[in-house]
Amino acid sequence: MPESFVHMGFASRVVFGAGTLNQVAGEVELLEVSRALVIATGSARDAADVVELGLGDRFAGRIDEVRQHVPVELADAARAKAAEVAADGIVALGGGSAIGLAKVIALTTGLPIVAVPTTYAGSEMTPVWGQTADGTKTTGTDLAVLPRTVVYDPVLSRGLPLGITAASVANALAHCVEATWTPKADPITEVTAVEGARALHKGLLAVIEDRRDLDARGNLLYGASLAGSALASAGTGLHHKLCHHLGGTYGLPHAETHAAVLPQVTHLNATAVPRARSRLEAAIHAEDLATGLYDLFTAAGVPTSLRALGLTEQQAKEAARQFGASSPVNVVPVDEEALTRLLLRAWAGERPAAAEGANAVPGGQAPSHHQGVVR
Repeated sequence: MPESFVHMGFASRVVFGAGTLNQVAGEVELLEVSRALVIATGSARDAADVVELGLGDRFAGRIDEVRQHVPVELADAARAKAAEVAADGIVALGGGSAIGLAKVIALTTGLPIVAVPTTYAGSEMTPVWGQTADGTKTTGTDLAVLPRTVVYDPVLSRGLPLGITAASVANALAHCVEATWTPKADPITEVTAVEGARALHKGLLAVIEDRRDLDARGNLLYGASLAGSALASAGTGLHHKLCHHLGGTYGLPHAETHAAVLPQVTHLNATAVPRARSRLEAAIHAEDLATGLYDLFTAAGVPTSLRALGLTEQQAKEAARQFGASSPVNVVPVDEEALTRLLLRAWAGERPAAAEGANAVPGGQAPSHHQGVVR
């Protein structure tokens, strides 16, 4: 019998398959949206043109400017645009930035979102929103921002450059890994996260060989969807909150920051969730989870140091000091000293040493001290 737990799931309609972009207009109609505001990243403009044409009289207007971390001035302009065109729904095409902009509109208006992701950020499956003002990123959770429908078309990400692909996959893998150790993690989120990690690992290795491999792109979208679902239920913890702080305060790129920080946080936390660690190691074919993630990101060409992203050593120390006072509950207690060590390793891009006892417990059945749950 599994351990006692409480699981919270979130319902979205998922439409998955090559060519499903042509179904977006029909999905908008199903939601009874009569005036759809289209939001698109630059790389998704051709797809947005197709959607705009398909919407016909249901097309109300379009926003083509999106930025990472959703600056408040951009959010205010987008809300004003939605009001100006009397939008009663939103179609967001692109990565996490486009979907994030749609979410901050929905947060204050309640407008339903149809999300068409072209990267692997996973934001489309979560009720999490974020916005940045005066160098501080604020995040929250509200069911009003959860997209009502998500359309996954692997064709749309087929031309995504390898560097962007790999960084986005690092973001998605962070969702999977962190979903196994937050206070709200449970056996259902763990299984979802492990399957997501398996699909992401398989897809990334195939894309490294051939970035236009449609099956690989499908695996990556499938994995990203599961990763987002797992994180939506399990919530965020030390890793994501650190990355949000670094991105909002120092303007670091969101996805790449995950690649630099995740191996270090995993090295800290993974031994406290032995079953989940063992399962994730099997999913990504690694003898040790933290080093396996580091080596995967390195092989894919993603920077694994915050220094390479423009952060200074002094800023890494400063971030530990600023963040330390508000550190979230973590499966392994941390203080400012521990955070400083962690961030300096992430800044230098050090390869984590294999955790003591990695893979030493068959099936990962050793007891965890995290809320009495074996993870």
